[in-house]
Amino acid sequence: MKTSLRVLSRRDILMAGGACALAACSPKRPASGAPLELSHGVQCGDVTASSALVWARAGGLARMRIETSLDESMKAARTWNGPVLAAETDFTGKYILSDLPADSVIHYRVTMVDPSNDSSWGPPVVGRFQTAPAQAKDIRFVWSGDLAGQGYGINPAYGGYRIFKTMEALNPLFFLCSGDSIYADGEIPETIALPNGTEWRNIVSEEKSKVAETLDEFRGNYKYNLLDTHFRSFASKIAQVIQWDDHEVRNNWYPGQILDDARYTEKRITVLAERAKRAFLEYMPIAPNPNEARRVYRTMHYGPLLDLFVLDMRTYRNANDENRAPPPSEGILGVEQVQWLKRELEASRATWKVIASDMPIGLVVRDGNTRFEAVAQGDGGPPLGREGEIAEILSFVHQKKIPGLVWLTADVHYTAAHYYNPDKAAFSDFTPFWEFVSGPLNAGGFGPNDLDATFGPEVKFVKAPSRQSASPLETSPYFGEVFIEAYSKVMTVTLRDTDGAALYSVRLDPATS
Repeated sequence: MKTSLRVLSRRDILMAGGACALAACSPKRPASGAPLELSHGVQCGDVTASSALVWARAGGLARMRIETSLDESMKAARTWNGPVLAAETDFTGKYILSDLPADSVIHYRVTMVDPSNDSSWGPPVVGRFQTAPAQAKDIRFVWSGDLAGQGYGINPAYGGYRIFKTMEALNPLFFLCSGDSIYADGEIPETIALPNGTEWRNIVSEEKSKVAETLDEFRGNYKYNLLDTHFRSFASKIAQVIQWDDHEVRNNWYPGQILDDARYTEKRITVLAERAKRAFLEYMPIAPNPNEARRVYRTMHYGPLLDLFVLDMRTYRNANDENRAPPPSEGILGVEQVQWLKRELEASRATWKVIASDMPIGLVVRDGNTRFEAVAQGDGGPPLGREGEIAEILSFVHQKKIPGLVWLTADVHYTAAHYYNPDKAAFSDFTPFWEFVSGPLNAGGFGPNDLDATFGPEVKFVKAPSRQSASPLETSPYFGEVFIEAYSKVMTVTLRDTDGAALYSVRLDPATS
């Protein structure tokens, strides 16, 4: 029997959000009724040294109100009157808090207020986040990607999305989601038979019973993930930096594609991607770009030690093909994004410049037998196709003597550490750098993939399952942790499993990076 999304979300939110306990702290008796209840918890994202975005969803028409305080008891709270949440955005809403103190833990409380009666409101839900430092301070953050893929959804017997509980315990400054935050093209069945004769059993919802085509079906994918108690707790306390990849729309999609897939009645990717992007921006705690509200690529600053450059390798790519055209005829970033990245890297004065890449550079990721999905195509020779853009960026960094470049990614559903060595590369006009891969959060395990020698990658560590699409019961999900020590400026990258065990760790000295 399928479990109702509405019933599960309300019950779980009340349990996880502690609404009953918090109601006693409210100065007036909260009103009852679904419209004034927060149906899917709260989230925070794109937190800077002075601002933060808070997200919530109401059960119906309501105004979002946020209170913030430096004190957990909400003493001397500041009140922010947010937007009215209406059906047009599926009752989701965002509000950017400003003029916040740097390097501070901010406690917040979100309440839904009756738009026609300010004295009537629902039970509050609380959260917290930490603003970015303005001075040199220790920085810890985590990253991963790929949630609810290959049919492996929320399994109560497994502990749900328990990797979020592990990451929350590390109390990172932020979480970088490297894409595939949903699997819009993947159904969540009630059970999946496993090779050892056991079953993986999912919580299910109507929106996840088929591939997403309508706007409401794309929205339902985000609602599904928010059914998980661990994820809701994590999202309320840890700031997120979100990028997107293919499964927010459909596996291996590219602009202009016409699908040959019997599961879809709408075959035009342009139409599907438009609906998917709208749902993504409604449900993800991503701040709109002041110049282009729907743009995903952006720069995040975390004081003098770290700048984070968030890429979009999906929106501006050429069609997936043999990936062998001479540069600059093909690309995965597009001309404008390449120029943006070069400008931002050159302007950065941070010790470490981390590029958040939704796809790996040197791993060969195929789309069928003759087409390629990522950057590399496996020939190991001079840059061709999409490799041309990466070569242009790496050469620019080398020529401008820009130090401290590190790439982080997910996508391939295993974890690995790669060192790119120009002495072993077909293209050598670059400064050596590291690329770290870690994922999935909760999905089928795959890999390892072949490496392309164009940029001279060396495998320093790899851990992958023994079979493809292995369940989280057979192979651990993975995430990565980055710690930058303020005193020495050394960056330590640790690859961890779902229980937090360290699988591999390396210290990177800024003097040699």
